[in-house]
Amino acid sequence: MPLSVCPRELSENVGMNVLNIAEYMQTLGLQAKVAAAQMARANAATKSKALLTLARLLRANVEALQIDNAKDVERAVANGLAAPMVDRLRLTPKVLETCAQGCEQLAHMPDVIGEIMGMKQQPSGIRVGQMRVPIGVFGMIFESRPNVTIEAASLSIKSGNACVLRGGSEAIESNKALAKLVAQAMQEAGLPAEGVQLVETTDREAVGQLIAMPAYVDVIIPRGGKSLIERISREAKVPVIKHLDGNCHTYVDDPCDIALAIKVTDNAKTHKYSPCNATESLLVARAVAQDFLPQIGAVFAAKGVEMRGCPESLAILKAVDGLQLAAATEADWSEEYLAPIISVKVIDGVGAAIAHINQYSSGHTEAILTTNHVHAQKFLREVDSSSVMVNASTRFADGFEYGLGAEIGISTDKFHARGPVGIEGLTSLKYVVLGEGDVRG
Repeated sequence: MPLSVCPRELSENVGMNVLNIAEYMQTLGLQAKVAAAQMARANAATKSKALLTLARLLRANVEALQIDNAKDVERAVANGLAAPMVDRLRLTPKVLETCAQGCEQLAHMPDVIGEIMGMKQQPSGIRVGQMRVPIGVFGMIFESRPNVTIEAASLSIKSGNACVLRGGSEAIESNKALAKLVAQAMQEAGLPAEGVQLVETTDREAVGQLIAMPAYVDVIIPRGGKSLIERISREAKVPVIKHLDGNCHTYVDDPCDIALAIKVTDNAKTHKYSPCNATESLLVARAVAQDFLPQIGAVFAAKGVEMRGCPESLAILKAVDGLQLAAATEADWSEEYLAPIISVKVIDGVGAAIAHINQYSSGHTEAILTTNHVHAQKFLREVDSSSVMVNASTRFADGFEYGLGAEIGISTDKFHARGPVGIEGLTSLKYVVLGEGDVRG
């Protein structure tokens, strides 16, 4: 495959045609494949050095990064991007500090690459086990959030993989600035800069090329809106780790601690409206509805949250001053709003809650708020989602909060990786066999 086209020169050529983009992406793919072999050989100390250097560079360049980020934010506002999307775009000092802390957390975590597990002696005399190894090259396609560049890069470094990152056009300046720091950190640590590459063209044809390069890319991880993920799932010629929606539920059980339920439900919905782990649907046991709903309704009224309810919940909530109410439709039960809107339904109890969730949920994250241990255990066992919680906000469904250091995304698939995808989700297992001259009889 030709390497005659310089990726940076090509990306800056606004007149790129389809053939040029194809050649550009093939170049990135080949460079990633070569770098992947070097990344896989890197020892734990080298990878940790790269991650700690990246954390230092992020903290040292907060002001410069915000200047580049401001260009993206201003353009997004001018183009009428929805407020939740603009919110996702911002690189605040807090966001950058979280990125830096994620790098440090990863650096200090054990290196799982090369770990051998399950070694067992067989009757034939051989010993058989499995070794954890990098996947190789992953392609990451994401929208809005430029901090994903750091999350993906740091996980790629820690897991010994190479990656090709394609962020959204709305964050191109921020992503370029962050990618330069990643390259600097990797070079200072003695890792190949091509181990993490950013697609620097905003042409959508680059996505079509990236998802159709099985010779170079081992898995694709899309992170964005439903239409993007559906397109990639439909057109990709390599495996895809994905989730389509974040229709998360909070169920208020009978019995429960009402004060706890109000606090957790409020956080699950209003802490941030735009993330995929925000609660979008509220289920309330009938026996506690008269007590709980007016109180949470008052909280939501003060914060401008609209409640779309079933007839029973609306009858209870109509007495709450200033609360925006609407009748829920069938579509509301499976909707991911990413906005100050929540659906609410009064139900019989934990069994009905589980049935409703398993019918309408996207399989992302669900929580039960209860003081009944048996109900909690039943909910944990029977709810079919990637994260299931007891007495905690759905907003905790996050790789950083789970102690993974960072996450590459949330998977609602049921194979290989499920839930927040961290280091182990970016690895594979191969069988290793140890013998002493054994032959098969």
